[in-house]
Amino acid sequence: MFHSTLQQLRLFEAVARHLSYTRAAEEVHLSQPAVSIQVKKLEEQVGMPLFERMGKRVYLTPAGEELHEACRAIFERLDHVANRFDELRGEVAGPLRIGVVTTAKYILPHLLGAFLKTYPRVEPQLKVSNRGRILDRLDENRDDLYIFGTPLKDRDVEDRPFLPDELVLFANPAHRWAGRRSIPAGALAEEHLLFREEGSGIRRTLERYLVAHGVPPTPYMTLGSGEAIKQAVMAGLGIGMLSTLSLRLELENRLVVVLDVEGLPIERHWRVVHARDKRLSKAARLFIDFVQSNASTLLPACGRPASTTPA
Repeated sequence: MFHSTLQQLRLFEAVARHLSYTRAAEEVHLSQPAVSIQVKKLEEQVGMPLFERMGKRVYLTPAGEELHEACRAIFERLDHVANRFDELRGEVAGPLRIGVVTTAKYILPHLLGAFLKTYPRVEPQLKVSNRGRILDRLDENRDDLYIFGTPLKDRDVEDRPFLPDELVLFANPAHRWAGRRSIPAGALAEEHLLFREEGSGIRRTLERYLVAHGVPPTPYMTLGSGEAIKQAVMAGLGIGMLSTLSLRLELENRLVVVLDVEGLPIERHWRVVHARDKRLSKAARLFIDFVQSNASTLLPACGRPASTTPA
């Protein structure tokens, strides 16, 4: 076991994380047989299988789970040492891993692009998914920082708000409510409501809003992304809820309209989050300072929605 190479451990960790030799090989830019051979050599040194196959799926054995946990700790520590070396040299460099909820994809690339112009040796790694999956990554300590649109009250985290935003209900401009004011929330019970998938933060917000106003949270359709919601609304299939920042172009081009419904918009702040005891690299600390200081000037349209008034 102690004769295993660092490369073998990295290949094993990639397979264990993806539970796929193919995806691991793609990540490390090697052939699948090359990865399989190195993992097999590691298993020979351990003296026990690290993976088992059931049908077409790959699973970790108990020994594999133990080694995977150890690998994650080893590589986190090595990353920390590499970051400290950069800091001792006065450099800002190395990986910056950020987990991002889906809607934040409309703002984070712009902020990250500006940050990298100042610190070009930083190596960004983004994972974009729904709130549930990004929370899983936070719990597993997979990334340095996370971007959420609502506070995490059930986790021990540092939470730094950096940009205001609003959630609104919106519809096709031909909808009978377009231009109507002071729509009672109870009237939504008769409308076709378009929901995001389970695990979405916006879906949770919409469900809570409906329950608070006595409306059954029953989706007419469930769609897997904000873009799918927008397309369905533009096609006249129903009413959706999204962030104003993700609707800016559609509102400017009058492809959708915001509805003036009781209790809306729902105000929130984008926030950068990390585990309270996380050892942050210099790049991560600087990125937090950067978005808190510059988000509102780099993204003025996000702080000032294109329109929250019905056309």
